[in-house]
Amino acid sequence: MSDLVLSTAIGNYGHTKPLKDGSLKSSRFELEHVEISPVPMIFRRMVRGLEFDVAEMALSTYICAREHGKAFTGLPIMLTRSFYHGGIAVNVNSGIESPKDLAGRRVGVRSYTFTPGVWTRGILQTAYGLDLESVNWIITGDEHVAEYEAPSYVQYVDNSDLAGQLVSGEIDAAIGAGPIDSPDVRPLFPEPAESDAQWFNEYGIYPISHMVVVKNEQLEANPWLAEELYSLFEQAKKPLMKQFDSGASLSGEDANIQNMARIVGGDPLPFGLESSRKTVDTFIQFTLDQQIIREPVTSEELFPVSAH
Repeated sequence: MSDLVLSTAIGNYGHTKPLKDGSLKSSRFELEHVEISPVPMIFRRMVRGLEFDVAEMALSTYICAREHGKAFTGLPIMLTRSFYHGGIAVNVNSGIESPKDLAGRRVGVRSYTFTPGVWTRGILQTAYGLDLESVNWIITGDEHVAEYEAPSYVQYVDNSDLAGQLVSGEIDAAIGAGPIDSPDVRPLFPEPAESDAQWFNEYGIYPISHMVVVKNEQLEANPWLAEELYSLFEQAKKPLMKQFDSGASLSGEDANIQNMARIVGGDPLPFGLESSRKTVDTFIQFTLDQQIIREPVTSEELFPVSAH
């Protein structure tokens, strides 16, 4: 048994299963897993209470938290990815037919620093020419980083029912509201998978959703830790990759990864900064454009060299 025990909060995915069921271990430390559901509560508890040594973290939350001096550092272990054309829905009575029609409208999202929201707004701006400051962004929750202050065109409301507001027409569109069974709601992009593939083929960006952060005091006390964790997570994803190769029928996040593999080809879960540099650099620019962060940061500053 190792003397170093790391409290760890990560989601249940095919590529984390070997770590969580104990079939894959390090000789240098133990991972003491804490089960937290839903996964975004991990981000919140890490940002606000620094509760874990190793934690899953949404990319936007990490970048915002870093600017506010939170004492953890990201490793380029990209746990989840997603495409986002399917995440924006509109009220059918709003008259919205295209992305540019969102100008002047009320568009809801759970938090302004919500990673799917940042990606979606970035796509709407770069691929479809939407002026983001022309939209009235309606926020139905708070931010994980409590110190964050949103720009003036963002409005926080007390009603947390994002789907209900969209159905009623209180807002014209919503990002990340989830499945809504109502004749008054439809997707903005009728064929989102085709739009995702077109965007990937044109821009070469494979969006990162969640990654891994480690408490700074652990990295400082154990200079080898970042590289060891990176190696362990790389090994942990191998059984899932074999399932992909075999054509197995999967569910949940694993099925989502399998579907994305059809668009991106190759490894659908690439780790490391070099394989994702263009994606990370693009997302950093999105966070600057949207005032998630105020000061520029480089991809190298986000991730420690020892884990590239």
